Order: sequence, then structure tokens, then C-alpha cells
Amino acid sequence: MNVKFDCRTMEKRKQLLTGLVFMATICLSSQQVLRIGGIFETRERELVSVEEMAFKFAVTNINRNRTLMPNTTLTYDIQRINLYDSFEATRRVCDQLALGVAAVFGPSHSSSVSAVQSICNALEVPHIQTRWKHPSVDNKDTFYINLYPEYTAISKAILDIVTFFKWKKLTVVYEDSTGLMRMQELIKAPSKLNLKIRIRQLTPGDSDARPLLKELKKDKEFFVLFDCSYRMAAELLKQLSSMGMMTEYYHYFFTTLDLFALDLEPYRYSGVNMTGFRLLNLDDPYVASTMERWATERHQALPKQESGLMDGVMTTEAALMYDAVFMVAVASQRATQMTVSSLQCHRHKPWRFGPRFMNLFKEAQWDGLTGHIVLNKTDGLRRDFDLDIISLKEDGTTRIAVWNSYRGLNLTENSRNKDNNVTDSLANRTLVVTTILENPYVMHKKSDKELVGNDRFEGYCLDLLKELSNILGFTYEVKLVTDGKYGAQNDKGEWNGMVRELIDHIADLAVAPLTITYVREKSIDFSKPFMTLGISILYRKPNGTNPGVFSFLNPLSPDIWMYVLLACTGVSCVLFVIARFTPYEWYNPHPCNPSSELVENNFTLLNSFWFGVGALMRQGSELMPKALSTRIVGGIWWFFTLIIISSYTANLAAFLTVERMDAPIDSADDLAKQTRIEYGSVRDGSTMTFFKKSKISTYEKMWAFMSSRKNTALVKNNREGITRVLTTDYAMLMESTSIEYISQRNCNLTQIGGLIDSKGYGVGTPIGSPYRDKITIAILQLQEEGKLHMMKEKWWRGNGCPEEDNKEASALGVENIGGIFIVLAAGLVLSVFVAIGEFIYKARKNSDIEEAFCFFYGVQSRQFQRRDSTSSSGSSLSNDLESGRLLGDDIE
Repeated sequence: MNVKFDCRTMEKRKQLLTGLVFMATICLSSQQVLRIGGIFETRERELVSVEEMAFKFAVTNINRNRTLMPNTTLTYDIQRINLYDSFEATRRVCDQLALGVAAVFGPSHSSSVSAVQSICNALEVPHIQTRWKHPSVDNKDTFYINLYPEYTAISKAILDIVTFFKWKKLTVVYEDSTGLMRMQELIKAPSKLNLKIRIRQLTPGDSDARPLLKELKKDKEFFVLFDCSYRMAAELLKQLSSMGMMTEYYHYFFTTLDLFALDLEPYRYSGVNMTGFRLLNLDDPYVASTMERWATERHQALPKQESGLMDGVMTTEAALMYDAVFMVAVASQRATQMTVSSLQCHRHKPWRFGPRFMNLFKEAQWDGLTGHIVLNKTDGLRRDFDLDIISLKEDGTTRIAVWNSYRGLNLTENSRNKDNNVTDSLANRTLVVTTILENPYVMHKKSDKELVGNDRFEGYCLDLLKELSNILGFTYEVKLVTDGKYGAQNDKGEWNGMVRELIDHIADLAVAPLTITYVREKSIDFSKPFMTLGISILYRKPNGTNPGVFSFLNPLSPDIWMYVLLACTGVSCVLFVIARFTPYEWYNPHPCNPSSELVENNFTLLNSFWFGVGALMRQGSELMPKALSTRIVGGIWWFFTLIIISSYTANLAAFLTVERMDAPIDSADDLAKQTRIEYGSVRDGSTMTFFKKSKISTYEKMWAFMSSRKNTALVKNNREGITRVLTTDYAMLMESTSIEYISQRNCNLTQIGGLIDSKGYGVGTPIGSPYRDKITIAILQLQEEGKLHMMKEKWWRGNGCPEEDNKEASALGVENIGGIFIVLAAGLVLSVFVAIGEFIYKARKNSDIEEAFCFFYGVQSRQFQRRDSTSSSGSSLSNDLESGRLLGDDIE
């Protein structure tokens, strides 16, 4: 093989190489070199740790950007050790110190950290940590720096979050003993916050937490705080999902700062509440651009992403390592004439620039990936920092608040001013709805074809569900309650029926005529009532009674008849006395014989009674009063009889034509006072619970009756109760809305009495369900639009029963026509006074005539002899006038 050399070309290459060497020599002479050391632990099947990659990534970016360290080149020495190997860590740090390093980074494990820290303290070289470290009682590590948030601040943040959510019951699950240190503020809190805390530990070294999670599910622990690494958190999320615990009823709070880095895509639409901390402010453009470069370089270095993490995401540990390297660059920028010397571990000769560099490091401030970094000058810990409170939403993790180590919790403007759209958390979800067969709320649909799914049912509740789904955007699956009961507690406090299915999270909603009660409200949540009602009595319509032989007496009450009889008797007696007393009712029975001394009075006792009866019967009599007093009595009596007869006539037609209803009971009091008619309610329903818990004497008595006859008084459902009401002498206590529906379709049944109580039907949800408030808003919207009323009119309207002609006529009582008796009494009193006046007037007139007689007798010497009056009570007025006339003739 022939090789030809071009001398001219070789010469040019030699000159170029010489020039490059010369330029490199000039650059090296003007640039300083600062070396830092990193000791990183590697796990099994892990070639390079994330902290090591972040360490190299930070050094590369610092050297690329000459604005931070324009005259200094940052280099590094990396040593890898096995996990938990503190002896190897000691040997490797001595090797790095012999090379001459300005700071030592790592390792992470506590035993290795202590060994490296003791050497750094002795040689006065800054030791920088980026992971949580167990606090020591007397911290003498003067050359120790940790950018990880201080543990007492994290503990306070956890307490503030629990306080913010107002949890009353919480389960704490921790991975190792260091978790209890982070929980110390929370563990002290129960006495102040009325918080019940249950503490559990994951099995050390075992990633399978299903036995523990199974216990949490069995004990209905819905609020759980997990203190674990992000690797364990990723495993827990998978296991929670496989066990059906990723639902909206659970709220998980993770203390790891890397929740945002986990792949939460499978759980976005599960509805689970998931909250955690985030130290990185991803909204910062500087952080976002750095994260993009990190994702690119990480993918080139390690194409395979760690299980459980999102692709290319930077963890908090990596971000803290990145910021720690930049803090070294910031501190060295302020250090002038600082040289790094080789240090020997066995000589114990410290670095003379170490204390100065340490002070510069503590004074340095930097806006890094993890926020504004300020170190405490006393202990080198990071105390002033911000934590983003993130929550899992359907569009990913969202910041809902910011916690500061000094200012505490502060809601973000987005979460504070966000318009709550009721369709957000329910759209495209399928909810399981439990219900019960009850006309007209839920009924089997009649069809010639075989129906499946929700098409099997119809009724008011199905229409309500359809309207709610249209507003909130969810789909639903209707299932009948297994035991066919609404829900009540037994003696052990255990629930059954629809309430039990909500408590066990078998169903998401209970849409049925489920009454909102106090005891139920303590176990489940209710929406605002979609229908208000009360307890009443369902009973057969009473049998009608046709008018009897003596039904003509019904228009007036027995009291009025007695008073009329007494009035007639009294008026007759008064008329008799006044007629005898007044002189104007006496007359000469022989008008042709004016000299007759015989006088008579027509108003004898029998005639007086006849006069009163004739006037009362509207027939009159031949007797007519002549004196003013007797005429007053007659006129008042005629007015009295006018009112009585008119009232009687007006009320008689109704009593002769209306069929009167004879009901054996009219109210709950009537039921309680008797035992002939049996009564009861649906077993284990709200009506039974009302009587069972009531403290009112009447209802206590009724419950005693029902409880003594549980086998017969309490029925399984409303259909059985209605059958008993129709076939036996039984009264059913049930809701007024159901009675209204039944009576519209069975004309033999009716409601007796008014409402015993007032309550409402509501949509039931499990406690803590996020659907409750949204269902309430939708129900209020339907109420305002009038759709609830229209749905009720649709399902309650029946064929109708023939309307009763009129209300049952009631007998007239004293309160109706008592005034006429007062008028009658006043007239009688007036007639007595008039009769007395007439008597006095007549007596005076007779006295004047007698004086005239005596005068004329004396003048004429008894010319005429006065005839003795033989009348028993005195002469009549006609005889007196005749005597006067004769006497006057004689005088003339």
C-alpha cells in the first residue's frame, strides 16, 4: 500500500494545532477552576441516580451561562457508593477532600450522612444536603446546609391543611419512623380541633399494602393521610385503584413533595379527592424552560423512565440538587482570592477558607426551581419557603392554595374567584341510584316488550332523575334496594334499606320518597327537599246516613229547640201577667148594656199560650192585644218567630237532601283513645321512627299500641297497608302525598284529620359526597322553573272521584241565632215597664174622678146615691165614664 504525504497540508495542520494549544493556554491562565464533590447512592438495577443527573445538569448549565461565574469554571468529582454503606462513604469523601473540593454533596441515607458530616465538620468544608434529615437534639453541625424544607415547618403545613378541610376523622399511614416526626404537630392537635386520629404503619420492606387498605375500606376510613416516598405512593395508588377505593368518597393527602411528578392520568376521571404538596413553581417561565431541557437530556441519558413517574419530569430531589449547585456558584461569585487546597482526613488540618465560604453560602439568596432560597444563618436550614397545595382535577393537578412557612395558608385567586360550575364533577359520570317500588314515585313500566335497564321503571322519581341528569350531565343506573326497605336502625344501631346501601357506598344516590330525619342525617347526607309533606291517617270513607223520620228536627240543635220551648212558655206567661195587670185589656162583654159592671180579659193563661203558639206556627189567632204593653210583647214575639222560622226553613232543605257522613274517627287523638280500630305504619320507615322517638303523650300512646301489636299493626309496605284498610277495620299512618295519590284512585279511601308533622323528601347521598351540593342546586333550579310542580301534577292526577255536592250541613247553634233571644228578652222587659206605667196612669186618673165625686156629693146633699161597685178588682172604664156623665147631668 502506497502512502503519499502532502508536506504542505501537514504543515498547515501543525500550525493550526499550535495555535489552538496557545489559545487554550491563555484561556486556562485567565480562568479559575472550582471543584465540588458529589457522593451518590445507587439502588439495585440503577446505573445513575436522579440526584447525580441533576448534579451534572446544574454544572453544565452554570458553565454554559457565563454570567453567573464569568471567570470560574465549575468542575466536579463524583463518587458512587452502595446504599447503607457508611464506611464506603467515609473513604470516598476523604478521596474527594484530598483532590480539593469546595463543598461536598450527598449522600442521602442517614447513617452515611452522619459519617460524612463528621469529617466535613472536622475539616471545615461545607456539607450540602437536599433530602429530609432527622433533627438532632444538639445540632453542632456548623458546616451543614440543607435546602430541603425544615421538618417543623412541614409539620405545621400538614396541620394547616387538615384544619382547612375541617376533617373530624383522619387515618395517618406512615412508611417509617421519620413520618411520626413530620406528624408531630398533627398528633398534638386532636384536643384542639376535635379531631379523631387513627395511626397505622405500612409493613416495612413490603410494597404490598393491600391488607392494610382492606382494613381501611372495611372500617370506612375515607380520609387518609399517607406519609411515604413517591415510589411507595405510586404503588399505593395502583393498589387503591384495584380495590375500588378510587372514588369521590375518599380523600387522600400525600405528604411527599413529588405527587405532581407521578403519573396520575388513570385517576383523573375517577372522582377521587387527592391533595399534596409541591415545592416547584411550574408556572414560572424559568422553571418551565429548565424542566424542558431536563426532559430532553434525561431522555438521551436514560431512555427508560422510572416506573410511576411522568415522562421527563424532574423530581423535587433533583430540583433541590440543581438549586444547591447553583447556590455554590452564587456563593463563590462573592468569594475573592479563595483557593481550594488538598485536605487529608488523618491530619485534621481544616480548610482555612472554609468558615468564610460557609458564611457566604448562608448569606447567598437565589430564585431557583424550588422558589426563593434563603438559609438560616444559625443552623443552615431552609425555613422561609412556599409550598403549593395541589389537587387532582379532571384536567390534571391544579394549585388550589399556597402555604408559606410564616404567613400560613392562602387560597389562590383562581380557586377563590372560580365560578363553581355544577356540571364539572358530574359530567360523563355514571352513578348508581338505589330506589324502592312505591306508587307513583317508582313503578314497573307496563309494556308488551321485555324492558331492560332504566327503561323498566317509570314514575315521579324517574322523571326527577332525568331532569337532574340533564342539568348536571351525568348518566345513571337504577337499581331496587335489596331488602325492599327505606332505612331504619335496629337495637344495635345498624342500618338497613337504602340508607345502608349509601353508607356502604353500594349506591351513589338514593332517589325515592326517602324522608329527611334527624337520625338519618347523622349517617348520610340529604339534598334540599324536593317535596314537603306530613304524616296523616288513611281510612275508609265513612258510611253515609240517609235522613230519618225525625230529620226535620236536625236544622236546629237540641239546645235551640229547648230554648225555643222555654221562650214560648216564658212569653205566654209574661203576656198573661201583663194583660191582667194593665187596665186597657179589660172590657165590657155586653156593649149593649153600658151600665153593666161586669168586665172581662181575653188573655187568660190558655189563650196566652195559644197566642204564642199561633205566632210561632205563622198562623196567628183571633186574640189581638189592645194595650201598648201587650202589643210590645206580641210584636217582639212575632219578630223572634220570624227569625227562628226563617232560619229553620233555610237549613231544613240541606238536612233533607245532603247525605251525612258518620265517621268513627276524626283525628289522631280519636285513634289514641280507642282500641277497636287497629292502626299502624310501614315497618322500619320514617313514620314508624317518628312515633317511636316522639315525646308527645298522644303519639307515645299510639306507639305503645303499635309496638304491642307489631305483627299486625306494622305492615311491610304501603300496598299491604292499603289492602288492610280496604278489607279490615284498619287505619294506616302514612305520608300525606301518598294518601293524596291513593285517594285520587280509590274513592273508598280518604284522609282523616290534618297533618301530624311536617317534613320533606330529599335525595340521599353518602356522607361527604361531592354530589350533594350539586344535586341541591339542581333541585332548586327545578323548583324555581316550576318543573317539580308539573311533575307532581302529572303523576298525582287520577281519574278522580265524584265530588260531594256540598259540605255537610251543620245544625244551627246558639252562636248562630242567639241574638234573637236577647231581643226577645229585651222586649219582654220593656213590656213590663210599659204595663207598670199604664197601671200608674190609670190609678191617677181614677183618683181624680173620686175627688170630683166627693165634691159634688157634698153640694147636692147626696142627690144621687152612688152605686156600690161589686166588681172584685174595680169598675171598668166604660162604667166610670157613664157615672161621670150622669153626675154631670145632675149638676147641670
